Amino acid sequence: MKRRSEHVKELKEEVRETTLEEARAKERDFSDQLFRLKFQFSSGQTDTLRKIRELRKDVARIKTILRERNQASEAGKKA
Repeated sequence: MKRRSEHVKELKEEVRETTLEEARAKERDFSDQLFRLKFQFSSGQTDTLRKIRELRKDVARIKTILRERNQASEAGKKA
């Protein structure tokens, strides 16, 4: 079983290597999963608080990488 830190490294590398559209699709997938888990958690169907927290952080990581790409492309346009 992989440690969480290994998973995070792999996720970051994977997202950085993908195209912009693929990264956005991954963000949407994680957001959808997060929505479903929150709904299940609130209705008492599951005890997946840890998974909710991990997904929330993964979504934030992807958004950060997308923002970095956006800033880099804007800086390239200005130069």
